[in-house]
Order: sequence, then structure tokens, then C-alpha cells
Amino acid sequence: MFRSPAAALLRRLAPRLSGGTVGSGSSTRRTLPPHIAPSVPSRFSSTPTSSPPPSSSVGERDDEAEDHELPGAPENSGARLSISVDRSGLYSPPVPTIIVAHEFFDALPIHQFQKGSRGWCEKMVDLAEDSSFRFVLSPQPTASLIFLSKHCQWASSEELEKVEQIEVCPKAMEITEQIADRISSDGGGAIIVDYGKNGIVSDSLQAIRKHKFVHILDGPGSADLSAYVDFAAIKHSAEEVSDDISVHGPMTQSQLLGSLGINFRVEALMQNCDEKQAESLRTGYWRLVGDGEAPFWEGPDDQTPIGMGTRYLAMAIVNKKQGSPVPFE
Repeated sequence: MFRSPAAALLRRLAPRLSGGTVGSGSSTRRTLPPHIAPSVPSRFSSTPTSSPPPSSSVGERDDEAEDHELPGAPENSGARLSISVDRSGLYSPPVPTIIVAHEFFDALPIHQFQKGSRGWCEKMVDLAEDSSFRFVLSPQPTASLIFLSKHCQWASSEELEKVEQIEVCPKAMEITEQIADRISSDGGGAIIVDYGKNGIVSDSLQAIRKHKFVHILDGPGSADLSAYVDFAAIKHSAEEVSDDISVHGPMTQSQLLGSLGINFRVEALMQNCDEKQAESLRTGYWRLVGDGEAPFWEGPDDQTPIGMGTRYLAMAIVNKKQGSPVPFE
């Protein structure tokens, strides 16, 4: 018998409940267990902000658009094309921006560095004598060292002593700076959800083909590549842009969804569903907020639900005028 919180979840979500079975015509009531994800906070709103004044500039631009006849159309056919190319008023005045980046940053290219006798050297791809690909260390300093230098400034000496490899993602740092700059000037916020670490990422680059891990250099272009997101680097990159923005988190996906009320939502759905729907809710809930393989699974091993509640992290970047996002309070 399972004694973990996950076991309590499954016992409460079990298909057989007292008072009848599904399909028997009885009023079977399904309930959630003590929650895996944390409960929702008592306050659902952050500091109110004023709405931007309405602007009719876009509509006015459309009204001013010139009509052009389509090439080759008869004179009286009525076929006309309305074109507007002046979009200068689209963001005038500036409006708050909402950005959602879900599994976006993990797809950006990374650079790997390895500690050696010459210090930190970037890993490069070389062509071996048999025409196969192989990893080698750069014999000379590379341009990406400037980003490694920034990472080392952010990390503690204890962290650096523990790792032999470091991954950096210059593109993630660049995009984060652009996001923070936009939010600083126009207001709004960004939510970033991805699998990663809140600290130095050492060696996470991986290739997956047909649901199986393969070597990074095995058949380039035939596998999906991904790497852990360095949330610490995102945080530092955003905070260096402006004092008008604040960064919250990261927190686990389980904590985020718990704060947003996933437990109450699932419990409500379980009140009126058939057994197939209940099974879908159980497995879906576990994948979102659980940790590792689902202990209740009795189906094929290759279909075991894997909980990602602690593997995925969430971070918010907001304009300070907007207040603190509810889940991060």
C-alpha cells in the first residue's frame, strides 16, 4: 500500500467509491485527496492599474487606406484591394504587453564550455577521419566567452568549483533583455514556464528521436534537441535592464498551478464524470503536478504517466507598477 501523498491522491480519486459504481445509476461523488499542489491564496487580485487611454489611430489609418484596382480586373468589376502599410500608430500610445513563453527558451541554441588545463574552453563539433562528427575543445578563445564570464560573475565560487561543464544561452539572455525593456517602458508582464534549473546548468543538452534518447551527433537533423533553461541567467538578465521591473520566482509548476486553483478545478470536474473521464483527470492531474512515475498506474509500462510538477519551473517578469503576480505573492 502506498503511503505517500501521491497514494492519498489516488485513493481519493479511485474509481470505486462507496454508494455505488459508475454506470449503476447511483449518485457517486468523486473527490480529490489532500492536494499535491498548494492551495489557492485568499487574494486573487494584485495592485490595480489604470487602463491605457483608447486610441483610434489604427482605425483612422485603416480609413485613410487607399483603394487600388487589382491588376487585370475589368474596369467595372468592382474588384478592389484595400492596402494600409502605415502601422506607426499601432503602439502609440504604448500599451501593456503580456508575454507567455511556454517551452520556448529550451529550444534556443546553447554553448557548452568545459574546464581544462587551459581554463574554460568551448566545445566545438569537428569532422573525424572517418567523416563522422565528434566533439573537440576550441584551441582559441571564442566570442561566447563573454557570456560565460557574465555567468561566472552571477554564480558563487562554491557553484563553480562543483562543475566541470557550463552551458550558456546568449540568445535567451538577449531575448530576456528585450522583454524586460518592453515591460519597463510599456507595462505588463511575462510568464515563463519551462524545465530547467535555478542555477548553473552543467550538461543538459540532449537529443530525442522516436521517444528515445540518442547521441547528440547521431544523425544531425533527425532528432529533437533541447536543453535545460537557466532561470538564474534569465533573472539576472532582466534585472540588469531596468529598475522598473521585478522578477518573481522561479517556483515549481506544481506550486504555480496550486496557487491558481487547479485542485479546486479538478475536484469540481470529478463530481460529474464517467470512469473514462475520471481516469483522464487522474493521469492529467498527475502529469501536471506530480513528481516522477505515477504510483497508481496499472497499464502498460511504456505509457506510465510521468509527473512534471517539479521538473518544470515558472518565473514572472512584471512592471513594478503592476504589483506582484498572485501566484508569486
